[in-house]
Amino acid sequence: MKATTLALALLPVSVVPSLRGLAAQDPPAIRDAQQVLSRLVETYGVSGTEGPVRDQVKALLPTWAKAETDTAGNLWVRVGQGNPVVVFVAHLDEIGFRVTGIRDDGSLELETRGGFYPSLFEAQPALVHADKGDVPGIFIPRDSAFTRHTPPSLRVDVGTTSKEATMARGVSPGNTITMPKQYVRLAGTRATGRSFDDRVGSAAQLLALRRLNRAVLKHQVIFIWSVREEIGLDGAAVAARALGTTPRRVHAIDTFVSADSPLELPNFGVAPIGRGAVARALDNSSVTPRAHVDSLVRVARARGVALQVGTTNGGNDGSVFTPYGVVDVPIGWPLRYSHSPAEVIDLKDVVSLADMIRAVAETW
Repeated sequence: MKATTLALALLPVSVVPSLRGLAAQDPPAIRDAQQVLSRLVETYGVSGTEGPVRDQVKALLPTWAKAETDTAGNLWVRVGQGNPVVVFVAHLDEIGFRVTGIRDDGSLELETRGGFYPSLFEAQPALVHADKGDVPGIFIPRDSAFTRHTPPSLRVDVGTTSKEATMARGVSPGNTITMPKQYVRLAGTRATGRSFDDRVGSAAQLLALRRLNRAVLKHQVIFIWSVREEIGLDGAAVAARALGTTPRRVHAIDTFVSADSPLELPNFGVAPIGRGAVARALDNSSVTPRAHVDSLVRVARARGVALQVGTTNGGNDGSVFTPYGVVDVPIGWPLRYSHSPAEVIDLKDVVSLADMIRAVAETW
């Protein structure tokens, strides 16, 4: 997903008091959503290193689900039998950095993994996911002399003064880097953190599977948790090739980058958080046929599920299925401050999204 324009003042997660205690007063569906989502959010998995997130998903699956991992690293769960085959896909990875080199002064040179504004990470804590454990550091802020010019490339300082000392800490090229993150409950049903894209989609698929009435399924439904979405939909492309022309529809479960934030113009991408899942009628990678959008709306109304319809930027995993004749009908969830350290969601939307996935699987 592309980052949308961000509000100028974002409250750092580190200064927001945790309000997880409010969960005890929540309805069961909200509690379940928070329990699943918080575990996924607080697990790290930059594009290409999704293993820990995949393991969390497997641990949270219902006991009856039989999961398999393909050669790309995608996780699959198949339910039901017969045609038409319907696919749901959410991605496991998150944005971040990869170490490309270590300078003589011990600092780390980086490349981005995914699309975002690196300036959001300047002067923030860093976490190097080294082979022998995480190594703390900082994203080096720009020198004040560069305030009116293009800043130099972002680097990370792990507190050493030589290349040898950095390597002695277990850091090497190829390691991934993120900012430390925490799921934090805000007032009401809202929460903030980093990597809600696409931990919300991954959590919603888990919640839908937990509540799925397998007895009413009239065809096979395949749930996929894909890898390397942020760097080119790589995992989804492998799944699409494997399935070929077999599926009738694919539902990419991913972020709807919403203009529902203080400094956004309300003329594009508006889907207020807290008002339910979003049928992504149009984005930069796909156009959902009008008849399918209408059908999705009818399913939502029949099941009493909150659903919005909107257009947004970015792409989705389902777009790589369309060359095989598969119809892409993406379903999103509204997100404020996409691809930033302070993304904001509403847990009601997570519940709505899970309910929508279940309704589509059981009735459409």
